[in-house]
Amino acid sequence: MTAPIAIIGGSGVRSIVKGDYKIVGTPYGPTPRLTLGEVRGTKVVFLPRHGVDHSRPPHKVNYRANLWGLKSIGVERVIATNAVGAIDQKLEPGDILIPTDIVDFTKSRHGSFYDDSPVTHVDVSEPYCPVVRRILAEASASHTKNVHDGAVMACTEGPRYETPAEIRMMRIAGCGIVGMTGSPEAFLARELEMCYAPVCFVSNMAAGLQRVLSAQEVELKGRETNNVLNKILIEAIEKVPVSRKGCPCGTALAAARLSGNAKETKERPTIAG
Repeated sequence: MTAPIAIIGGSGVRSIVKGDYKIVGTPYGPTPRLTLGEVRGTKVVFLPRHGVDHSRPPHKVNYRANLWGLKSIGVERVIATNAVGAIDQKLEPGDILIPTDIVDFTKSRHGSFYDDSPVTHVDVSEPYCPVVRRILAEASASHTKNVHDGAVMACTEGPRYETPAEIRMMRIAGCGIVGMTGSPEAFLARELEMCYAPVCFVSNMAAGLQRVLSAQEVELKGRETNNVLNKILIEAIEKVPVSRKGCPCGTALAAARLSGNAKETKERPTIAG
């Protein structure tokens, strides 16, 4: 079975997809156990970012295997969910956000499929798919009043939480929320010419804005928000158009190569499907 849409689930998010299970082998290792099924008649695959038993910390998630595996089974659009901390003090735990941009503060992750020739520089002037992002914003507004359309996400290495000084730095840099899984996920999707956009829920206030940060608190808030997130995801999946005409994500590699690589025979990662 192939599926055109994938949901990447984060902390505390349960799958709305019921169906068959599958693990996909990739050049970067196996994916977590995928669930392939349907949502309101649309074929969808669910990928648990941290594994079914949440055994992978954010800095050890095999992002390349995850995105490559989804692409190999026909996925063209990815909706990601992220638990985030609020840097912007106007936000509160439980709020839903649809980010517009991201600042990458990670350090050791494999961030590209193009470590060798041909040298490839994908454009991320608009890091999230404008079509999927708009649909997520509209679906979120339909199901909660506590939704914010537009925020810059800071992505940190983890697995520790950030220090108050780091949060102050991120605020100065214009970041409104902070999480540990937004990068390189979005950039790898762009390299594979997949549409990608996240829907985030605030699980806690960032360091320095509350007394302590608790991993249990993040998980609990994810469970509390799960019902609203599922409604948003279901509506968004229903509204995603079949055609990708007019979306720039599908041609992201068209102008990404240096002129010296124009005659390279290895034009892009080869995915068997």
